Amino acid sequence: MRKIYTMAVIAVLFLICLNSLQAQTTETKLDQMELMKQFIGSWKYDSPDGSSMVFENIPFGNAMVGNTKFISKDTIFDQNKYLWGYDKKNDKIIIAEIFNDTPIMEIDVVWFISKNIVEGVLQKDIANPESASTKFKFEFKSQDVFILTVSQNSNIVAELTWNRQKK
Repeated sequence: MRKIYTMAVIAVLFLICLNSLQAQTTETKLDQMELMKQFIGSWKYDSPDGSSMVFENIPFGNAMVGNTKFISKDTIFDQNKYLWGYDKKNDKIIIAEIFNDTPIMEIDVVWFISKNIVEGVLQKDIANPESASTKFKFEFKSQDVFILTVSQNSNIVAELTWNRQKK
């Protein structure tokens, strides 16, 4: 009887451990396209030097179009345009950016690693994002605040707090 009891306990422990291992390896896939919508709206960063940036995104089908204005003393001194789209094959968000004073485009690839954290790199580094020299991180602190951190060669070069603008 004791042998049967011991075997039953071992079987139950085995099932519990197996269940636990399966739960740890099962990842919930994040809906990148749905999470991208958190960026819709008007956002503002106020620089310590008195200048600011206003970042606006509006829906365009299942994608977004955006515009950033760089403002100093109530004068726009630079602007850029964005196109945001979802790359289904790679499960990533692609951002194409162009400034008004240069024909050179920047292509960024970003992806949500959680419901409130986005990581990204330049397109040229997507094959090996861990070793990218430039990295981006967006962290939504609330639905009205996110922090953009830009690092270069593992050193933080910018940390900008963006606040949603109420209409």
